[in-house]
Amino acid sequence: MRILMIGPDRSVHGGISGVVNNYYKAGLDRKVELCYIGTMVEGSKFRKLAQAAGAYVKFLLKLPGYEIVHVNIASDASYLRKSVFIETAKAFHKKIVIHQHGGDFEGFYNHQLGARGRKRVKRVLSMGDAFLVLAPPFQDFFGRITGRNDITVFPDAIQIPPLAPKTYGQHKLLFLGRICKAKGIEELLQVMPLLKEKYSDIKLYLGGIFEEQELQKRVEQLSDLVEWIGWVSGEEKEIYLKKCDIFVLPSYFEGQSVSILEAMAHSCTVVASRTGGIPQMIREGETGILVEPKSAESLKQGLESALADRELCEELGKAARRKVEKEFSMEKNVEQLMKIYEGLLR
Repeated sequence: MRILMIGPDRSVHGGISGVVNNYYKAGLDRKVELCYIGTMVEGSKFRKLAQAAGAYVKFLLKLPGYEIVHVNIASDASYLRKSVFIETAKAFHKKIVIHQHGGDFEGFYNHQLGARGRKRVKRVLSMGDAFLVLAPPFQDFFGRITGRNDITVFPDAIQIPPLAPKTYGQHKLLFLGRICKAKGIEELLQVMPLLKEKYSDIKLYLGGIFEEQELQKRVEQLSDLVEWIGWVSGEEKEIYLKKCDIFVLPSYFEGQSVSILEAMAHSCTVVASRTGGIPQMIREGETGILVEPKSAESLKQGLESALADRELCEELGKAARRKVEKEFSMEKNVEQLMKIYEGLLR
């Protein structure tokens, strides 16, 4: 099978590029003839525009030789950019897989688009021969706005690392992701001094890239509690996932967090927001702790539950590991994706 896949450049710091890189690690490019085109890079507006234009030219040149076009799409600029590729693939009568990743497409659709824009969304998203979403809430939302009843829930997955020993009760917290208000960083920084009053050894390792300068200043003011470790990947990320016993992600909205899956695979106790696809991964009191988004008090209570009870931490961490092994392995994910591809070519 010949698959032409598009999405952000594989060097981009973000969830979609992480998913794509996991496909390569799992050998998808050895199972199919895969050509990946990066439509977006980080940097200036000019650099992004040049990348998009170059990607579209390459797409036009490659398109005739491929059977299926797999489009990884989010909201906002990602949707606006990818819609052109989808319309072009449709004009060439190609089979199209629309793979929706964005956690706040609903906000984009309801608050940023007018009637004409929403009408175009319905038309563009109806062009897919297969439509994949990360979790059941997105299946319901996209079904309502497009009228489709053939939307497939296709959760993200990771390669499961070897089981490693974990020391619980250390009070070492880890965050991985974009460092911005939408990830709940304000609330997290707000509760850290309050938690230190009871847990003097508490430490938060903040992994990611700052998107808002005011948050960077706030982190610098809390340097005794919070250590910014930058964007970590590969072996460096493994080190932090192994040594931290609690992973925290208090996002306002989320598609389905690959970083949560990685934390679960490393037997961390996960404290995360009850939003988007997270409840599909975290079952309250069974595989982690769910908190309400935008609520510092709920976040504080959730973290205290984990900090106060070492045995609970161990129980949740081990259950999280079992769940990710059973439901979110990349090998099973690739098998399902292959079946989707095969179904389109029958």
